[in-house]
Amino acid sequence: MAKRLGFDVEIHQEAWGKGIPLDKLEARLKEDTNHEIKAVLATHNETATGVTSDIAGVRKAMNTAKHPALLFVDGVSSIASLDFRMDEWAVDAAISGSQKGFMMPAGGAFLAFSQKALQATEASTYPRCFLDLRDQMAANKDGYTPYTPSLPILYGLRKSIDMFAGRRPGKRFRTSSPLGGRRSQSCCRWGMTLCAESGFESDTVSAIVVPEGKDARDVISIAFSKYDISLGAGLSEVAGKVFRIGHVGDMNDVSMLGAIAGVEMAMLDCGFDIKPGSGVAAAMEYYRATA
Repeated sequence: MAKRLGFDVEIHQEAWGKGIPLDKLEARLKEDTNHEIKAVLATHNETATGVTSDIAGVRKAMNTAKHPALLFVDGVSSIASLDFRMDEWAVDAAISGSQKGFMMPAGGAFLAFSQKALQATEASTYPRCFLDLRDQMAANKDGYTPYTPSLPILYGLRKSIDMFAGRRPGKRFRTSSPLGGRRSQSCCRWGMTLCAESGFESDTVSAIVVPEGKDARDVISIAFSKYDISLGAGLSEVAGKVFRIGHVGDMNDVSMLGAIAGVEMAMLDCGFDIKPGSGVAAAMEYYRATA
């Protein structure tokens, strides 16, 4: 999007399954002695590969390099799902979406800005219209919006926030699972691995790599047509190589067990060499130990 808008963009590509390499980021910023780089754009939780990057580490790398660039974070599948600390990590702009941790239909985007970012907005001469923050803030101080908002999304957001606020003390919506993070017991029992490299595993979505000679799209198709389970597909470089299971929002252990059982049945139907019930058993052990 930044390239389409005419900005000069550097894209630093890493292997799919790996998060932001903090050493490379720090080194590149130190090279920019004239501070020509104006913003660092980082994705907190990457859904196609199930990778979580260290945003606190990104801020630390920027500070170590003594670089004044703004930090923009894509938090679409992390905010309201993973630990996200905008002030503590000095994030300057963040965006999230209604369809992930906020548990609503797609269609809403949530934006947040630091004082530093707002000052940059005032100084900018770049043209903008619908999302001009100055128009938004001028109307918002009186409780209004400059244009007609999506009222169904706002009503849904009110309900979602009530659900967050009303949960019992010490309880959270479960985002971790025996598939995600450093707890991939089910994958181990299946003899399979996550797409995410060690240390970058997501707590909200798991991208599972299928064995050589198997097509993940077959698992997705059978899971949907036969067992009424909707799995995510691999994108671009991992198309056909991974299928994705989401474990975000208001879900409990039993619903996750059902998803794992359905995936196992679909894999067995596709001729995968796995022991029936092995992933479910691993999940049960995990949930009993962490309940």
